Amino acid sequence: MGFIFQLLEGVKLSLTVFQTGSYCSKTVRQIPDYEELAVLAAETLFSINEVEVLFELFEKISRSIIDDGLIHKEEFGLEKNLFADRLFDLFDIKCNGEIEFGEFVRTLGIFHPNAPTEDKILFGFRLYDLRQNGYIEKQELREMVLAVLSHESELLLSDHFVEIIVDKTFKDVDTRGDGRIDLDEWKCFVLKNPSLLKNMTLPYLKSDNLSKLSFITNCEKESGRDWSTKSTFSS
Repeated sequence: MGFIFQLLEGVKLSLTVFQTGSYCSKTVRQIPDYEELAVLAAETLFSINEVEVLFELFEKISRSIIDDGLIHKEEFGLEKNLFADRLFDLFDIKCNGEIEFGEFVRTLGIFHPNAPTEDKILFGFRLYDLRQNGYIEKQELREMVLAVLSHESELLLSDHFVEIIVDKTFKDVDTRGDGRIDLDEWKCFVLKNPSLLKNMTLPYLKSDNLSKLSFITNCEKESGRDWSTKSTFSS
């Protein structure tokens, strides 16, 4: 799951740049209107100002290769493999091969420190449910383990050792012993291993890291807008 952090490292880096005040864009951007920002804020744990910050990040990513206001797989920032493809698919809520701003914000909301545990558990389950049939089968787990190891590990593990990892993990999770993992079994496993949830949380999505960025204040002063709203969660 550390794979997710590589993808979203851009969030941390961009926020750091914004906070230090070293970010200065000369590009004329069309910021979404207030209504769109308000809808996204209402559907997530982000305030309107925080959604606007995420738009800055979205713009940076979506214009990195194809300047069309959408994030494509080649702009996703991950080495192409099964895990990266599946992660992109979960961001791509409309399943049309591209990530729109609304999809970007809603999915990032799952990684918010205050996001419901149930949402994080479900996202992790869907990540491994490659066939999207409501179950994680051993072959799916094997494919995902191989995809993660091929990217994250410098060790070349033998097929035998990989099989041991898969068998042990599957046995621990498949408590019913029916050869597949359902959502309830996955939930029980994650709750018994809370460290897994840490991989579903990005601390720098907290209010303190988003709503206090200096460039927001500058934008509001320059435009005469006052969209300041308190976040729905405590910092």
